[in-house]
Amino acid sequence: MRLRRNRRLRTNPAIRSLVRETSIAPTDFIVPLFVTEGKGIKQEISSMPNYYRYSLDLLQKEVKELWAMGLKSVLIFVKVSDHLKDNKGTEALRAEGLMQRAIKTIKDVCPDMLVMTDVALDPYSTYGHDGIVAHGSIQNDATNSVLAKMALSHAQAGADVIAPSDMMDGRIFDIRSLLEQEGYHNTAIMSYSAKYASAFYGPFRDALQSAPVDLKNIPKDKQTYQMDPANRQEAVKQTLMDIEQGADIVMVKPGLSYLDIVREVTDAVDVPVAVYQVSGEYAMLKAAAEKGWLDYNAVMMEQLLSIKRAGANMIASYFAKDVVRLL
Repeated sequence: MRLRRNRRLRTNPAIRSLVRETSIAPTDFIVPLFVTEGKGIKQEISSMPNYYRYSLDLLQKEVKELWAMGLKSVLIFVKVSDHLKDNKGTEALRAEGLMQRAIKTIKDVCPDMLVMTDVALDPYSTYGHDGIVAHGSIQNDATNSVLAKMALSHAQAGADVIAPSDMMDGRIFDIRSLLEQEGYHNTAIMSYSAKYASAFYGPFRDALQSAPVDLKNIPKDKQTYQMDPANRQEAVKQTLMDIEQGADIVMVKPGLSYLDIVREVTDAVDVPVAVYQVSGEYAMLKAAAEKGWLDYNAVMMEQLLSIKRAGANMIASYFAKDVVRLL
């Protein structure tokens, strides 16, 4: 005699929605935005169909649209002109740099938008690395000093959340210490705590033209500072260290191939956990849908639900606008 039938709770859409354990809302999303110099520019990224670089004037329009859709958090990345790049991150610290102007632009047009900023040297580096290159390696502590100053300049421009994506050891402590010293007690840090040396980042590097270059004795990748995809326990250790040093939010990156890490981290920490659904994940689905091999909307929602189900409190995703239109 069957007293229990699980299918009773799957009978129709109403009951399925009533008992659903995981849901997606506009407030779950952080929207990555790419910013470029110029005027009147909305430039599609070739490897990321329907995603764009914006000049500051059109960035205003985009931010207003996001806010009207209920998307209340953005993460800013800047495409820096080659002639402004060096090995010291000089342009990153300039008060009138593109990042600093982008922060002010967003706050002027939409003061309540939560502005998060990328803190790393690769967009500013001649070599495309997240740190200063010297003596045949990526310099950790010298890089941290620049990153802390960069974070302070973002806070001074009006950023709400600083998001270090570089994976240098100890940079959270240095950033938090300088922010506290300068009176920016309420500026939050979202640390890319478990950022893997993934092959899924290719389209992003295309968007910023920031791919690493060949250097003697230094690999043309970021494996000496980003995490080995084979490692699990290291992610928890690294994340706990970042929290101890002052991180308010921690991030796992990428998303789909690292859902086990998302769950491990979520179970281990007592702060919000972010996941970055990266450019390669976006590009793969776009390409498959264009070929007619996958149902774009259905797979997109399934991917995002899986990230949320794994434990993410928030998701940085290039799908954010498409999802909200569906919702």
